[in-house]
Amino acid sequence: MFKNHIKIALRNLGRNRKISTISIVGLSIGLACGIVIFLLVSYLFSFDRYHAKADRTYWVVTDIRQDNVIPTDATPRPLGDVLRQKFPFAESVVRIENMFGRIISVPDGKGGYAKKFDESRNLCFTEPQFFEIFDVEWISGNPKTALSAPGTVVLSEQYAQKYFGSANPIGKTLRFDNQIDLTVTGLVKDLPSNTKLRYDVFISYATIPALSGNQGKQAMQNWESVSTVCFVTLPEGTPVARLIDGLNGIRQHYLTTKEAKKLTFHALTLDDLNHNPQYGGRAPRPILYALIAVGLFLVLAACINFINLTTAYALKRSKEVGVRKVIGSSRRQLTGQFMTQTALVTVAATIVSLLLAQLALPVLNRALAVLHTDLSILDIFKPNALVWFGSLLIGVIVVAGFYPSLVLARFNPVAALRAGYGQFAAKQVGSLSVRRGLVVTQFFITQLFIIGVIVMVAQVRHMQQTNLGFQKEAILLVPVPASNVIKQDVVRNQLEQLAGVDQISLCAEPPASHRRIPVPFTYDTHTETEKFPTTVKVGDKNFVLLFGIKLLAGRNFLNNDTTNSEALVNVTMVKQLGLHSPTDVLGKRLTVWGSAKTIVGVVNDFHTSELREAIPPTTILNYYRENRMIALKLNPADLPTAVKAVETSWNQLFPEHVFKADFLDDLLNQFYLTERILLGLAEVFSLIAILLGCLGLYGLVAFIAEAKTKEIGVRKVLGASANELLWLFGREFSRLLAVGFLLAAPIGWFLMNNWLRGYVYHIPFGWWIFAVTLLTTVLITVLTIGYESRKAALMNPAVALKTE
Repeated sequence: MFKNHIKIALRNLGRNRKISTISIVGLSIGLACGIVIFLLVSYLFSFDRYHAKADRTYWVVTDIRQDNVIPTDATPRPLGDVLRQKFPFAESVVRIENMFGRIISVPDGKGGYAKKFDESRNLCFTEPQFFEIFDVEWISGNPKTALSAPGTVVLSEQYAQKYFGSANPIGKTLRFDNQIDLTVTGLVKDLPSNTKLRYDVFISYATIPALSGNQGKQAMQNWESVSTVCFVTLPEGTPVARLIDGLNGIRQHYLTTKEAKKLTFHALTLDDLNHNPQYGGRAPRPILYALIAVGLFLVLAACINFINLTTAYALKRSKEVGVRKVIGSSRRQLTGQFMTQTALVTVAATIVSLLLAQLALPVLNRALAVLHTDLSILDIFKPNALVWFGSLLIGVIVVAGFYPSLVLARFNPVAALRAGYGQFAAKQVGSLSVRRGLVVTQFFITQLFIIGVIVMVAQVRHMQQTNLGFQKEAILLVPVPASNVIKQDVVRNQLEQLAGVDQISLCAEPPASHRRIPVPFTYDTHTETEKFPTTVKVGDKNFVLLFGIKLLAGRNFLNNDTTNSEALVNVTMVKQLGLHSPTDVLGKRLTVWGSAKTIVGVVNDFHTSELREAIPPTTILNYYRENRMIALKLNPADLPTAVKAVETSWNQLFPEHVFKADFLDDLLNQFYLTERILLGLAEVFSLIAILLGCLGLYGLVAFIAEAKTKEIGVRKVLGASANELLWLFGREFSRLLAVGFLLAAPIGWFLMNNWLRGYVYHIPFGWWIFAVTLLTTVLITVLTIGYESRKAALMNPAVALKTE
């Protein structure tokens, strides 16, 4: 019987190639989206779960309390030592300090360097306990002792190849940041991509004091500096409450009263590394759950298409069902026959969907490079994924096949054999209201996607076009390794002479950056620290001029003297101090970083970070020891030549370092990276939802055209015009579209309005968003149903009314 079902199903699919192709294409697109989204979400949920001790390892973070609470992903350096030595319930404790923008040099054995590398990430200081807590596969070396001594380093296989080629790296020497030699004591396999602790160079934590000079030991005991990431593994069965109690005990017994008021420690799960946006997680759980919902919506839309298309063409199979029933087929056998056909379509769609997913995954990996995604279609064949995938296919077969099979199997054999399919009443092939409900669902899904895309496009454009309060075009930022004023003056003087360089400023960072550390301060004659901190920006007298920051009152810095005791503040700072006019603050004293400054000018507000955050009270200081980069305003007429000249001059000044430069506008674009990724995904999935919606509309209009064939013929004989007949279809779909819009509008408003609230500066959610959504849907609907409905309206009434 099953073999017979297969044979007949193949014949029917071949006889109705058009409907079969559309069904397979629709299902395959929906399944491909489901596969891609499942692989992406599974990958993002898998971060750091592969460690054997992941379920009992906790991440200690610190909240810094000023006027508000500032969450940080790190802890003071002494915390890890105290936990390890004074709290025996902790099985393992490890400290990690990340490093960015450091130079790793490979000595050539002749007093020089064979290679130099500017390592912007993947470097860290850590302890031997790292390899007790986290699963790392060793190639050479002893994990218990490799990082126990100062000046030792463990390399990943990839970086060992990068530094030393195919030679054995063990015992070889690297120069770190032109300060200290490191001896390679271990070699490990490359860490997998699904970890937030993706390091390739592990430097012993004991090396830090040697890099800090005379203040090394003191720096290791500083509770006020929050710079070390700390992880704690508890013994099996030990509740996390013990760790929390221990952290509270540390605050009470090891911190001063002032420090205890300022710092609060929390224990988070290892999962939070990737999923807690408050502490730097890049894959928040709400976004992942939203992606899951999107995948389910798209698969559901594909199933709806199949149902609509199958039932629309059910009339053509009425005689087949009638004959089968007359010769003795039961409803169960007929249902089995049609479910077999659905299964065949699903299998074909599955094969196509796997091919589509394989084509899409490399593109997705490139788009999500910041998340280090390494997705492959082979991941679908892992045990857990196979269970999910098999369940999905069975669900699709049941959802997409059960209702059409039930409709076909319950045909009345007498009615089916007595009349042609054009005479079959709509109710004999299933309720039209069911199909209307399905199309309303598709309209709802499509319009929900369109609302989301419109809001996201408008918000991203708003962020890109918002006036940040400073200039960002044609400004080149180059790190400067020197920290003494003599070398800085040499750099300034030499680069100022270059053709194409209009202005130059030495500073710590550009006006807006990811680095924003609130600093406590006292104002005027007050003896107590102000209730709110200030964000400090460091730059010389050209800082305000080069970046085009508007001076509202007072004056700029007079010179770049190393003893400069002047400060500039922004308008928000003036308001927070309770003053009414910028001039009221001029000449007042500001004590910050332990040094008294005189406020000589007030500048207009400018953004110091991304638009999610409000502009904070800001202070600009001329403090040369903090200068880490040089900003150059270049002539836009010939940027490549100017950049090349800067590189040549810089290499002459700092031959032991690696030249690196970025344009400010490129760095600022990184602020919107998450939004651009979400927007790209939303645009792609919206287009797919629209395509699936069009296929569903085609299915319904085809059904209506079949069901109303006789009615259309009679109306034409009685004098109805083509436009009047077209209105039969237009009226039907306009109602369904309106119902779908009424469902999508409030839900879309609720979801996207909550998303916009995450930004201090965002677009208003206006009525025009709904108007554009409705007009777009109407246009898509007209284009989709136009051909089929016009063909039905122009049909020869004689053909429509004749019997078979």
